[in-house]
Amino acid sequence: MLLLNYVAKRFGDLAGKGLPWSVIGEFVGLTVPFIFAMTLPMAVLISTLYAFSRLAADNEITALKSSGVGLRRVMTPVVLAASVITLGMVVFNDQIMPRTNHRLAVLHRDIAQKKPTFALREQVINELSPGKFYLRAGHIDKNSNRMREITIYDFGDVGRRRTIYADSGNMAMSSDQSDLLMTLYDGTLQDVPVAEPTQLQRLFFKVDLVRVRGVGNQFRESEAGAYKGEREMTVCEMEQTRRNAQKNYTDAQAEFAARLKDAKSANVQLSREVRETKRGSPGGWSFAGAYCAMLASLGLGSLDTKGGTPPGQVAPSLGLASAALELPPDTAGQPKPAGIVRRKAAGPTAVERVQQVSTETLGMLPALLESSRITMLEASRKMNLYSVEIHKKFALAVACVVFVLLGAPIALRFPRGGVGLTIGVSIAVFGLYYVALIGGQSLGNRGIVPPALAMWGANMLFGAAGLALLAKLGTESATSRGGDAREMLDSFRAWAARHLYRLGVHLERRRSTP
Repeated sequence: MLLLNYVAKRFGDLAGKGLPWSVIGEFVGLTVPFIFAMTLPMAVLISTLYAFSRLAADNEITALKSSGVGLRRVMTPVVLAASVITLGMVVFNDQIMPRTNHRLAVLHRDIAQKKPTFALREQVINELSPGKFYLRAGHIDKNSNRMREITIYDFGDVGRRRTIYADSGNMAMSSDQSDLLMTLYDGTLQDVPVAEPTQLQRLFFKVDLVRVRGVGNQFRESEAGAYKGEREMTVCEMEQTRRNAQKNYTDAQAEFAARLKDAKSANVQLSREVRETKRGSPGGWSFAGAYCAMLASLGLGSLDTKGGTPPGQVAPSLGLASAALELPPDTAGQPKPAGIVRRKAAGPTAVERVQQVSTETLGMLPALLESSRITMLEASRKMNLYSVEIHKKFALAVACVVFVLLGAPIALRFPRGGVGLTIGVSIAVFGLYYVALIGGQSLGNRGIVPPALAMWGANMLFGAAGLALLAKLGTESATSRGGDAREMLDSFRAWAARHLYRLGVHLERRRSTP
């Protein structure tokens, strides 16, 4: 069902493009690893519920107990099997799934470049040429390729940023089916040089012809790209990126604290966002470093602890905050400007800062503080994002053991539940688990909850419930005359009535007390 749901969402990207069946088969096949990782814990829960309910319904548990085999001894091989599945899932989630996700992302980009006039979507920024050309249209007629309310972002020239606005236009392919030709009507073209962002050149046109080269109408399967998203990286790659973000956060935090102190001493008026900036480190507990060190000792991988950026990742710089106050290294015969300490030739450090604020620098302090604050926010967002993804890989794997501890005592308590109990309990448990997982991921990415707690909270909750039920394994039903879904409802009603009665007695006693 999950596979069909995913393919149905992507059906519009596949149909009507004349793709070979091998490409469509590869696209569907590359979605299987992600679906497999999400459904394997549910499969473990369903199999545990069904197996133990059958054992209890057929009085096999009674026979084992009469032979001196306790239930905890029965659970031992099951927990060991779940542990083996967990280890296999860790390897799968860390090594296989990121590679298939990366290949799927590359294949999806290749498919999107074939017959782009069919793939464009309305009210969405569509990527026509990776990293160079983007198009947004308010309305697109699929039959005539006519567009209205057009915005084009052209980043092909590294020296300038070009934006084109047009009232309407149409699209067509060149004669050799390699380039996309667009005819735009009634619009403006804006050019902003990168070196001089304060300059703007605006041209008005009635008709403009735009050619996007190399788009092509023939499917070309490219090699794996260098850029990787968080779900396309291994644990060690994400840990390295997280460390780079943490280093950037630490540097930006030191610069922010130094400039904030200077601003307060000079009585500079600051914005509310700057005054209320939280400077606590967003980093949390993570065992990824130990995991990567273990892989390195086994010769399966390594983590560069000296810094650097994984392939395809660009380490975020400190932006205007550090560039604004950097000066060239000292040269003989050139005096230092008053009030500014020069950076060393080896590179700036966080502890070096302005000692005396000059008149020119006072006016720049609010902008420099805002730049440092934005750098801290971006680094914090990256740290939270990659920490959540690291914990998520391990939490999904450990869920196999958690569901065994939870499913076995439920099945033994209600042996006559059959397939209905198995399906009902599995849907309820897994629904709650994934709601907690998705909610925790959102809270963890936003920094509201620590990433470790956000991803492991569901496992801890269901694991505690499973251990509590395991402690009461002696109260399960052992005959075929009870233990069905009706008994489950009756037990719940009795539990609720008992606790409500105790609450009522407690309230009456409090009212009668003078």
